[in-house]
Amino acid sequence: MRDNRSAALLGEDAVAWVESVLEAPIARLQSIPSGMGRRRFVRVIAPKSRIPHSVARIDAPEDPRNRPAGSNPEPALEPLRSHWEASGIPVPQSFGSNPSLHIDLLEDVGPLSLEEAAQKASAADRDRWYEAALAIIVGIQNIRDTAEGLPAFTRRLDGPLLRYKGELFAAISLPRLLGKPPSTAEIECVYDAFECVADCVRSAPMRLAHRDFQSQNLYVDTSSDSPRLRVIDIQGALLAPPEYDAVCLMQDSYVALPDAMGSAWLDRLRPALPDAPSPETFRGRFDLLALARKAKDHARLLEASARDSRFARYIEHTERLLRGAAERCAARNPRLERFAQLLGPRT
Repeated sequence: MRDNRSAALLGEDAVAWVESVLEAPIARLQSIPSGMGRRRFVRVIAPKSRIPHSVARIDAPEDPRNRPAGSNPEPALEPLRSHWEASGIPVPQSFGSNPSLHIDLLEDVGPLSLEEAAQKASAADRDRWYEAALAIIVGIQNIRDTAEGLPAFTRRLDGPLLRYKGELFAAISLPRLLGKPPSTAEIECVYDAFECVADCVRSAPMRLAHRDFQSQNLYVDTSSDSPRLRVIDIQGALLAPPEYDAVCLMQDSYVALPDAMGSAWLDRLRPALPDAPSPETFRGRFDLLALARKAKDHARLLEASARDSRFARYIEHTERLLRGAAERCAARNPRLERFAQLLGPRT
């Protein structure tokens, strides 16, 4: 008999659809804590079904303020998920999709995110999981648009998107970091820094990227005798420089990695990439993309923490990552010295 919270978590129409897919009644639903976006996840438990455990992924209308004006919203999960699955990327299996209800019913990859696993694992296990993650980055970059017309291959990290990230940082983060409303000159300093990143991106090769390849979107699936890493939340994929997913993973707001460890992993990744940039090019682009990524993440974390205290604990670490990236960029490019000075030194 169905738990009486089912309708409240999914809605009557969605419950009926899920049960039709499972060919069995839902016994219990568990709300899964969501990230900073509006998407929701609910674990579905149906012991009498051929699929006793699954996850309902419920999309909400995207807030247009979360993307540049005039840009398109994120596309649906399918057919991108199917294309990645066929390409060997360890995404969850799909049991069904209902576009009218904005629901995908997916394989349950378990509750153990890489964020949690990395904090509890031995050094050897942590190294194994990050090696697996680096291999997935290479696999994603080797995917081609054989399906012809997948939206991920028409979306790209470009000047307007980077400008949007800079505007977000200037509006939300800069007043906090400065302790006062920023001046026009200080705001323009931010915009110039992001234009510097855009200049670098324009000359970079473009490869498919997950776009949010961080520890909360990677799960250690322990459901078999051979645990493996799984990837979720892929529908934001776009074309970006080959370093972008590595930035998300190695400059992760949710896991503090030792600098030496991250550096060693990046040295392993670089020659395995399809475009195999030179060490100098790789590190230079990596730091510029880290500057833009951490600035955007900082602003988003400030926004999210105002409505959910879970996110507050990640802000200080993100600030350190941002300042570190800015210092490294300024050491290579005098144009970014003012931006690094604006942020202040790392503590």
